[in-house]
Amino acid sequence: MANLNKVFLIGNLTRDPELRYTPAGVAVANLGLAVNRRFRDKSGELKEDVCFLTVTVWDKQAEACCQYLQKGSPVFVEGVLQSRSWETNEGQKRSTIDVRAERVQFLGKFQPDGHGEGVANIKAPSMSGETASTNTSQFSETVMSEDVAWDE
Repeated sequence: MANLNKVFLIGNLTRDPELRYTPAGVAVANLGLAVNRRFRDKSGELKEDVCFLTVTVWDKQAEACCQYLQKGSPVFVEGVLQSRSWETNEGQKRSTIDVRAERVQFLGKFQPDGHGEGVANIKAPSMSGETASTNTSQFSETVMSEDVAWDE
């Protein structure tokens, strides 16, 4: 039987991106994303539903997100669903489903002062078969606005 795990989302960030690094020096960012859905209920009244998601972005793409995005920025995310489970300090089992981004495209206009939105299409490297010993020197370079493709 065939399997498919693919997600396409367009929404706005609910908070500024949070950048951190793994012990091996690999950048990882969490994005809070709100995706709106408009529909008509049985009575014909227009309703709006909001879905709040956490998107995990890796490597250079994570650094670019933190450099160019802020709360309210519109983005297009292509990725896969990923489940996580953990146990709290009180012993309660918790689980969640997040989106692991394969590609993040910034939507909107870019402003060189760093306070606007823009479009950057930076593809994440394949994580299959990669180990935590990834060379960290490739993550030290800063992504500049002229290094990314900007659309309006």
